[in-house]
Amino acid sequence: MIDNFEIIKELLRFESEDDFYHLQILQRKKENPEIGSNSRVIKTYYVYSIDYLESIKPEIINLCEFHNARACINLNSRSLERAAFHTLKKITDIIMNKDWKSVHKAYDSVCGTFTSGRDKSWIIDIDVKDLDEVNRITNIIHLVEPIGNKRIATIETKNGYHLITQPFNLSKVDIHHDIHKNNPTILYIK
Repeated sequence: MIDNFEIIKELLRFESEDDFYHLQILQRKKENPEIGSNSRVIKTYYVYSIDYLESIKPEIINLCEFHNARACINLNSRSLERAAFHTLKKITDIIMNKDWKSVHKAYDSVCGTFTSGRDKSWIIDIDVKDLDEVNRITNIIHLVEPIGNKRIATIETKNGYHLITQPFNLSKVDIHHDIHKNNPTILYIK
């Protein structure tokens, strides 16, 4: 069991009424071969405050335990205004393509894709339980433009760590780990 609630709470910034975070309970085929697809969404939450996140924590843990799932949250905030406009566009595109069954999925799809555009963070996915490797990667990216401390947090995952960083010049570094610019990190795993 991995519980990153306390670390994650410190990383969330609600600077206006427009800000929220996208959180999903996901079952993965890796742990649940019977589900058929690569992953299945059990439940989606839109987190508008730390208080709300704390209030749903027991439900999140129960759903993860019951469904052999994980809770994932994207640390790049979302904008209610941008999400609304992008949802309108997405629904229009879906209707023009006569894909009636996908209309109900539009808002969640948009929330998983479009950030608020402020204070972006990236994830370096380190698939080994080795803090020396985390520190090695941290030291490398500190020397890349813009020079300086880019490490925001280290989030434990099932097989290693997500090194949460500020953006940096990717063309100047070769670190042999996956770098994700708009992906969720682990909030809780059974």
